[in-house]
Amino acid sequence: MRVAVFSTKPYDRRFLTKANRSVGHELVFFEPRLTAETCRLAEGFPAVCAFVNDELDAGVLLFLSKHGTKLIALRSAGFNNVDLRAAEQLELTVTRVPAYSPEAVAEHTLALILALGRKLHKAYNRVREGNFALEGLLGFDLHRQTVGIVGTGKIGTCVARILRGFGCQILAYDVVKNPEVENLGALYVALDELFARSDIITLHCPLVPETWHLINEEAIARMKRGVMLINTSRGALIDTQAAIRGLKTGRIGAMGLDVYEEEADLFYEDLSDQVIQDDVFARMLTFPNVIITAHQAFFTQGAMEAIARETLANITAFEKGETPPGLITTAALRPVAKA
Repeated sequence: MRVAVFSTKPYDRRFLTKANRSVGHELVFFEPRLTAETCRLAEGFPAVCAFVNDELDAGVLLFLSKHGTKLIALRSAGFNNVDLRAAEQLELTVTRVPAYSPEAVAEHTLALILALGRKLHKAYNRVREGNFALEGLLGFDLHRQTVGIVGTGKIGTCVARILRGFGCQILAYDVVKNPEVENLGALYVALDELFARSDIITLHCPLVPETWHLINEEAIARMKRGVMLINTSRGALIDTQAAIRGLKTGRIGAMGLDVYEEEADLFYEDLSDQVIQDDVFARMLTFPNVIITAHQAFFTQGAMEAIARETLANITAFEKGETPPGLITTAALRPVAKA
């Protein structure tokens, strides 16, 4: 099957090409993101493979449908960049890779928590400058901290499992309780209670209309003073302006982000020789208690191999007329995290 693969970097091509040797699809790699301006590159391709910052709104989907595309194969777990209702109306099949490596994202979540809690980012820079003083580096024990997990799917469950090993008290919120998380000793509570009681809050829910800006001015006001906020899910779960105000007042004591709501023009590119034009993002970089990574939580050897393998398995199943294992429908647009 001919597949137009967008937003590709050398590592994408390497892992996809290797995985494709056993299935034999015709993969054509495009470096640009898929947008209204670049969708013409996909003319005549029955399948389009897209990533997290590709734009698959109604207009792009209509163009793809009119020019021969039948399958949208996402090589990501998230699908907030796809207008699923438009895809359904156009009879486009949409697939994703929902469980490629929840451990990778969960471990990155804990890395952010530990780095912020022990100020490793500051210590690293100090030592390289010959400064071995400990003043300003006082951390806290993760043991016995109360951690609130918003969203207890596969990644949230992995996070709960790791935190249990650290001896944390775990609070959880989701519209559907996960027995596996309850068996780990987590207590499901209302979202307001989770905000009020948690020392650390970590987000692991999808971005759907009901969860957009889930962390807003009102939510932050209900949190403990000095709370640590972690987001390795989707950037728009957090109202960034509200978070900045929370950091300035001290309501948010530390923040670790692997995602950002306006990341599409920043992440996955080397902008080191340019002035960053996003003033909100630039403001966040000035806080000493904020760590930002560029949407890399998924980026491990094992995860990349699984993403390539599962993406191609979806394409192969579709080509054979079978139900792809990662099929998404509009049923996935259910609310996930409102109080």
